[in-house]
Amino acid sequence: MNLVKYRDRKNTNSVKWDNLKNIFGQKDLLPLWVADMDFEVPDCVKEALHKYVEEGVFGYSLPDRGYAKAFIDWEYKYHGYKVDKKWIRFAPGVVPAISWIINALTKEGDPVIITPPVYYPFKQVVTSNKRALVESHLINKDGYYRIDFEDFEEKILDQGVKLFILCSPHNPIGRVWDRDELVGLLDICKRNGVYVIADEIHQDIIIGDKFQYTAASLGDYSKILVTLTAATKTFNLAACQNSFLIIEDEDIRARYDAFAEKIRSTSGNAFGYIAVQAAYEAGRDWLEEVLGLIRANYSLLKEGLALRLPEARLTPLEGTYLAWLDLGAYLGPDDIEDTIKNKCGLAVDFGSWFGGQKYAGFIRINLATSRENIEILLDRLSLIGGINRWQR
Repeated sequence: MNLVKYRDRKNTNSVKWDNLKNIFGQKDLLPLWVADMDFEVPDCVKEALHKYVEEGVFGYSLPDRGYAKAFIDWEYKYHGYKVDKKWIRFAPGVVPAISWIINALTKEGDPVIITPPVYYPFKQVVTSNKRALVESHLINKDGYYRIDFEDFEEKILDQGVKLFILCSPHNPIGRVWDRDELVGLLDICKRNGVYVIADEIHQDIIIGDKFQYTAASLGDYSKILVTLTAATKTFNLAACQNSFLIIEDEDIRARYDAFAEKIRSTSGNAFGYIAVQAAYEAGRDWLEEVLGLIRANYSLLKEGLALRLPEARLTPLEGTYLAWLDLGAYLGPDDIEDTIKNKCGLAVDFGSWFGGQKYAGFIRINLATSRENIEILLDRLSLIGGINRWQR
């Protein structure tokens, strides 16, 4: 259908493409790091924004009545979750929302648990809010990750954990958690009085054939659970700074509202409202085409690695557009960053960012780009094959 158009983003003030010097020390790298897409947004979004700009007045604005309805309809149609409008709250992004919920539901010094390797702002937002960080590492068996339920509950009990940040689908390992896995986590938290923030921002980026369960749809967890999601990953709208909190429980809503009132951040900007509504209403065909491109890029990466770096281990990708690659058979933990940047000319997210030196042999690769860029990636990674293999 050709609904999806690749865009060269150099010199567009792109964080991914134009901030390489600040983050990686050099600017002539192929950027496959920041989790946004190198694709233009759906035409329906551009048309809706163009219409608004043509009106020429940008005063204080309310969201259109269809904004909440578009989101509610989407959640029910594609995730089987029936959201009540009164449960919805606004945040400019999922990470600020996590910070606000932590402040609303816990106090300084309270332990908060995460499951590395996991999206590194989780750790940053816990420690920057002066909460005690607790980690229960996932189990990696032959490149496939599972939850260590025994360790998870043991740490909750031993350290008096007050809140858990769930990543579903899980960034960077690409897991779409099974129903039983999610219920297992939620049941542990419920019986131990632990609040759960479910970050489900990647809920629409499902690459395999698994169903993405919304945690809130799996049982009676409303008294411990806050769900976060957004159209920003689904439709490449990060710049619009618009995300949703879903808070079913009246007491949690009241505590959150009291905190949000203090920081005077309860509404978004008109551009975000308009873009998100248009995307949810008319962007599904675009998304299906994007998912096809990501699947093709993942297959290309998998096949290319099998030929060029056969000892590299690519984690099966079930959800997100982020590939998790173990290069530990070729590169030592002290060499990987220098080699990937300086020998291969690549800008990626390094594994240590997601949970420390235990993951130093890994890199995370953004597949939401052109096929040509994945071919260049493979050509550059193949240079590693000429390096003496790392002896563990």
